[in-house]
Formats: sequence, structure tokens, C-alpha cells
Amino acid sequence: MPPAGRKRLGRKAPAEPQRMAACDSGGGGSRELSGPEAAAAEGNNPVADKHGRKRSSPGPREEDVGNEIQEMLQGLGVGIKQALLAKRKMFEANAKASLKTTNEKIEQGWKIQQEQRQNLHFKYSQQFLTLLWEWDTDMRKAQEQEAKLAVGISLGFKIDLFC
Repeated sequence: MPPAGRKRLGRKAPAEPQRMAACDSGGGGSRELSGPEAAAAEGNNPVADKHGRKRSSPGPREEDVGNEIQEMLQGLGVGIKQALLAKRKMFEANAKASLKTTNEKIEQGWKIQQEQRQNLHFKYSQQFLTLLWEWDTDMRKAQEQEAKLAVGISLGFKIDLFC
């Protein structure tokens, strides 16, 4: 059924008997044929399909068309293979570039963290050394005061003994 909104155009095939009758009624005798009539008489006539349109008889022309189509398909196959190969190379190049930039970023981040750790280690080392020196100085002062106190106590005992 045709889609809505379109009218179906019906073509009627020309009646073969009428056409044949028209050719036969011409003169009963033989006459010289020219053009398509001559080709029909020689056997190279195109065959008419059921709608009256002429189509060529199967032969080398269809083989040529088949060969042409086969060549076109092979050409397309080669073209598709080349396109896929080019896409594959582009994908590999992009993946390689992406991997390279990712590795560079990771290395850069690792270097930055390493520098930060070194700076932090240096600061804590400086603070620890400063604290250690202060502790060492305080210990020396405490030992000196202890020694002075011990001397003072021993002198105080000696004074008490003599008194």
C-alpha cells in the first residue's frame, strides 16, 4: 500500500500483440531494416522486461560490471584498512604522548614532594640542634652550679666543724 499523501502511478505495459500487428501490417513483403530493427534481426536484440523497457541480454557487459564492482569493493577494503591503520597509529601516538605527559607530571610532583621533605627535615634538624645546644648549655650550667653548691656545702660543713 502506498504511503498516505502519494498517489500511485500505475503504468501499463504496452501490449505486445498490438505492436507485432503493427509491424506485420506494413507490407507483407521483406523490407530493409535499420537501427534497432537491424540489431534485432541479427540476434543482438535487447530483451524487453515485463514492463516493456528494454534491458540488455546477459553477457560480457554484466561480467564487466561485476568486475568493476569487485574492484571498487577491493579499493574500498584497501581504503578502510588504510584508514584503520592511520587511526591506530594516531591512537598509539596519542596514548604515548599522554603517557609521557603523565609520567612527567608524576616525576615533577615527586621532585616537589622530595624538596618539601628535605626542607622540612632541614627545619626540624635546625630546631633539634638548637634545642640540643640549649639543653647541653643548661646541663653544663647545672653541673657548674652543682659543683659550686657541693663546694659551698663542704665549706659550710668545715665552718661548722670549727665553730
